[in-house]
Amino acid sequence: MNFLPSSKKKLSLVLTSVALAALSGLSANVMAADIDADAAQALAKKSNCFKCHAVDKKKDGPTFKETAGKYKGKADAEEKLFIHLTTNPKVKIDGKEEEHTGAKTKNDADVRNLARWILSR
Repeated sequence: MNFLPSSKKKLSLVLTSVALAALSGLSANVMAADIDADAAQALAKKSNCFKCHAVDKKKDGPTFKETAGKYKGKADAEEKLFIHLTTNPKVKIDGKEEEHTGAKTKNDADVRNLARWILSR
């Protein structure tokens, strides 16, 4: 058992809290660093995503910010968006049902990068 004097206990708790906060920030930065924004945008352009979507301007489809907000805090967000980008599901546009065009690549890592980029908006 550790019987540190009160001031040393407080200092120890403060240092531990600072270390945990720093690690949390590092973790978020590592996740952000895992996104290749240029590659994601190139795939979105190649896949014609920008025809119906934009980062923050409303078009026929939801903005990427709206999509990110919809999935915020959900553990399965990347997986759900990955499935959406690879299965060509039916979507409603102006009351009509249409097939959503998927990402134009067979590389799962590239699609996951695109999903993470959309979710980071």
